[in-house]
Amino acid sequence: MLYLIAQWLEFEGVANLVRYQTFRAGAALMTALLIGMVIGPRFISMLRVRQGKGQPIREDGPQSHFAKKGTPTMGGLMILASLILSMLLWMNLSNPFIWACLAVTVGFGLIGFLDDYDKVTKGSHKGLSGKMRLVAEFIVAGIASWIIVSQISTNLYVPFMSDRFIPLGPFYYVFAATFIVGFGNAVNLTDGLDGLATMPVVVAAGAFALIAYLAGRADFASYLGIPHVPGAGDLAIFCAAIMGAGLAFLWFNAPPAAVFMGDTGSLALGGALGAIAVAAHHEIVLLIVGGLFVIETASVIIQVFFFKRTGKRVFRMAPIHHHFEQLGWSESTVVIRFWIISIVLAVIGLSTLKLR
Repeated sequence: MLYLIAQWLEFEGVANLVRYQTFRAGAALMTALLIGMVIGPRFISMLRVRQGKGQPIREDGPQSHFAKKGTPTMGGLMILASLILSMLLWMNLSNPFIWACLAVTVGFGLIGFLDDYDKVTKGSHKGLSGKMRLVAEFIVAGIASWIIVSQISTNLYVPFMSDRFIPLGPFYYVFAATFIVGFGNAVNLTDGLDGLATMPVVVAAGAFALIAYLAGRADFASYLGIPHVPGAGDLAIFCAAIMGAGLAFLWFNAPPAAVFMGDTGSLALGGALGAIAVAAHHEIVLLIVGGLFVIETASVIIQVFFFKRTGKRVFRMAPIHHHFEQLGWSESTVVIRFWIISIVLAVIGLSTLKLR
């Protein structure tokens, strides 16, 4: 909105600041952070009153988790509110990439909300059926992919190599939708401990704020040998708003959590990161930057695969963060060490920009 006003004023005087994506990115981060910090306490109180017993705790989970009984969930609504308000204030409303990523964020957030609502009202951790969720997610991701791919090529670029890509053609639409859905669920699987998913999302968003900005600049993209995507620079503003909203939520979600993100937040944030990576043509890089989410998902797949075929478990419990809890690690130890891993992976992912 402010960008259109500044444009109407022909970017004269102070309005000239709004012309720059870097300024709007910083402003979006601070706006989302401020909104989240202001609405947080009342929002959490409202959730606690309305939900009563809070998020159901898995009976087969670590025993230490029963101490969290009564903690409200759906905190993702707080993240979405601060993120969306910040974006509407600072985004370039004419950029289709932003609308596509917002569609995924809101759509996945709604699916997660319905899942959380079902869990809370029924007092069960099962929620909606997996098939129903996947169908809804693919519909949302499919629409967003169609919008995004209509603006970019259908090539899958390979990191660490300049101008190397795999031409997927029409199959890229399927790949993009599957990638968005997959990453949304990967973040969802990681969200099992206080603050575990939030900080890695903030780290990944920070990395992609830089990647999106560089991909949107023809000069930087040419120098680094990465695909140039006109309009991708505005995605840096989206990433910055995710960082601000995530940091505000982490203030209340840090151990011991006053509120849980729930599927409302984890699905939305994961889907948003997936959509941003597709729009910026850095899908494989996201698998490196967000490698923690990939590891968590892989641990579940490995556990299910081997258990169905051998009746034995590879891990004491999946996702893998529960495995380390069962080994005797405290929750805070698991969370902080996983945060460190996410930062290291983000640095490795960013190194692909120059190591080509």
